[in-house]
Amino acid sequence: MSPIAQAALRTLVEAGVRVVTLSNGAARVAESLLERAGLRDLVERCLSVSDAGRWKPAPEAYAYAARQCDVEPGDATLIAVHPWDIDGAGRAALRTGWLARDGAAYPPFFRAPELRARDLPALAAALIAKRS
Repeated sequence: MSPIAQAALRTLVEAGVRVVTLSNGAARVAESLLERAGLRDLVERCLSVSDAGRWKPAPEAYAYAARQCDVEPGDATLIAVHPWDIDGAGRAALRTGWLARDGAAYPPFFRAPELRARDLPALAAALIAKRS
């Protein structure tokens, strides 16, 4: 993870945003990556869809994450780089933020994200502003 992205993650946490990962892979892989980047302490939980019974982008996967965090889906926001992930989270009633790192257009056949930015600091700032 780049130093700029690391700083954005710290900004989110300092603003009171709960940070949780949800992966189609094993939670321990996400934990290991965060440990190596020195960021594991910023992430409240690393969740895997293997415990949800359905893979992303099935809405049940995102609903599982919301339940695990004891929040209503509409009070959670998924930030992702994959439009299919944004679409699935939106179908599960989560708020969404798309990180359009490569500048590509968002596919019109997917549910549109609420927030979008080309880098994580801008997306973090937009999320914090939306919460205020």
